[in-house]
Amino acid sequence: MAVNPPALSALEPVVGIRLGTGKANIRKPDRRDLVVIECAPGTHSAAVFTRNRFCAAPVIVAREHRTQGAPRALIINTGNANAGTGDAGIADARACCAALATALGCDAQQVWPFSTGVIGERLPVERIIAGIPACKSALSENGWNDAAYGIMTTDTVPKGTSRRATIDGVPLTITGIAKGAGMIRPDMATMLAFIATDARVAPQVLEQALHRAVDASFNRITVDGDTSTNDACVLLASGTGASIEAGKESERIFAQALTEVCSVLAQAIVRDGEGATKFITVEVDGGASEADCLEVAYTIAHSPLIKTAFFASDPNWGRILAAIGRAPAAQLDVGRVSIHLDDVCVVRAGGLAPDYTEARGAAVMRQAEIAIRVNLGLGAASARVWTTDLSHDYVRINAEYRS
Repeated sequence: MAVNPPALSALEPVVGIRLGTGKANIRKPDRRDLVVIECAPGTHSAAVFTRNRFCAAPVIVAREHRTQGAPRALIINTGNANAGTGDAGIADARACCAALATALGCDAQQVWPFSTGVIGERLPVERIIAGIPACKSALSENGWNDAAYGIMTTDTVPKGTSRRATIDGVPLTITGIAKGAGMIRPDMATMLAFIATDARVAPQVLEQALHRAVDASFNRITVDGDTSTNDACVLLASGTGASIEAGKESERIFAQALTEVCSVLAQAIVRDGEGATKFITVEVDGGASEADCLEVAYTIAHSPLIKTAFFASDPNWGRILAAIGRAPAAQLDVGRVSIHLDDVCVVRAGGLAPDYTEARGAAVMRQAEIAIRVNLGLGAASARVWTTDLSHDYVRINAEYRS
């Protein structure tokens, strides 16, 4: 069960972007598992992909097609990752692109493929191609909510959000959806995220805005420390709304709204972490550099001993102290470190705080949402990471994933 997940309200349509969802029976019968996103001519795009060197066939093909220009359509399937499938997997991804291109009347290189699901199995191309007509018939600017369901795998809730703003009297809309619950420790983005805006924005400005937003959101989450073979985040700009100018107030407003969308989606992934019962924010400040703060934050967030203690609601602060001590931070003075659980000071000046009591720590640990706050006492740098506890259900879900 997700930890206080945001409700999926009606997502705002983006003029020039249509979505259609269908049932291709890729892995399970009678479930939404195929999504098509159609982009109006003139749509600009930006994207980031996994850095996993065993990247999936759709990532290889999408990167290749990206060099040909902006997409006219995206095709997304769940249930099968088309990863670890070699040349045959690449051919399968291209076949799906070609089929959708024929249906929409565009070139195959203008279609970008995305897949998520089980690794190491051939893509059921015939079923996907057979499902394209239903997706095409369903294409609508109001198709975001159905698409949020259509990209889910082990997710228990759909993930989507919208932001609206006004620039020089012209409305701006940004809407995004994402999927992910396990195999989450992105090294560029999340499992899969698709964001669209009606902004008129130059490709270079769009690319910079996406990378900054991703670094502040999707690159700050972890469930289990595993980076997927299929991670991708795509931003589409149809150019039908407000104009964004580099270095102007319009760029600041756009960047802020985009980062908010990415942050909501990123946190929603953590809240829906496989088997999660706690949503944990790890805040590290007082560092000599942001890199040092991130090293400490991720060492804490990845520790199975810390994560299991949080599942048990056990204020075992020694595990946090040990994680900080083994973090590969360039500068660390243990005598300056302080640790808080929410507002309860546990460690001060490198040792147990004199006023700390186990009862106060245990009261915090029983909460569904908890902040671990670490001050390194060395500088002004800071970093924040979002993570989960590690429960019995996480083991069960992943043990049974292919059965």
